[in-house]
Amino acid sequence: MINVIWFFILAIGIGVGLITGRGEVVSKSIITTAGSTVEFVIKLVGIMCIWCGVMRIAEKSGLTEKLAKLLRPILKLIFKEAAKDEKAMGAIIMNLTANMMGLSNAATPFGIKAMEEMERLNTNKGTASNDMSLFLVLNAACIQLVPTTVIAVRAASGSQNPGEFIIPALIASTIAAVMGVVYCKILERYF
Repeated sequence: MINVIWFFILAIGIGVGLITGRGEVVSKSIITTAGSTVEFVIKLVGIMCIWCGVMRIAEKSGLTEKLAKLLRPILKLIFKEAAKDEKAMGAIIMNLTANMMGLSNAATPFGIKAMEEMERLNTNKGTASNDMSLFLVLNAACIQLVPTTVIAVRAASGSQNPGEFIIPALIASTIAAVMGVVYCKILERYF
C-alpha cells in the first residue's frame, strides 16, 4: 500500500511541475537529489559498518549477555504467560537486548521468534495476547543505550558531535518504555 501512496505523491508532484511549465526544475531536482542520496548512503553504510563492528565486539565480549541477565528478572515480572516458558522468554530477552544495543537487524529474527513462541502459548490463536501486545510496545519503545542508526545518520550528515543526544535519547526511550508498560497493564484489565 505504501508503494501506491509514494507513487501517487511522486506522480502528482512531477505532473504539477510539468503542467506549470517547470519541467526543467523537476529534472534538475531529480538529478541533484539522486546524486546527493547516493553520497549520503555511501557515508551512512561506512558509519553503520563501524557501529556494527563495535556492537559485535560488545556481543562477543559478553556485554549483551550481561544485559540479558539484568533484564530477565524485570521481564518475568511484567510478562504473564511468556515468563513461564523459557523459549519465549529467551527470544524476548534477546530481541530487547539487541534493540537496546542498537542491533536492530539482529533483533528482527528474535522478535519474530518471540511472537511465534507467544502464539504457541496463546489460547486464542490468531488474536494477539496481552503478552504479545506488551512485547510489541516494548519492541517499538525499547530503551536505547546506543542508538547506532541515529548516530550514523547524524555523522553522515556532517554533525560536529553525532553522539551528543545519547543521554536525552536514553531518558526519552526509558520514559516511553515505562509508560508503554504502564498503559499496557492498565488496558489489559479492560480488553
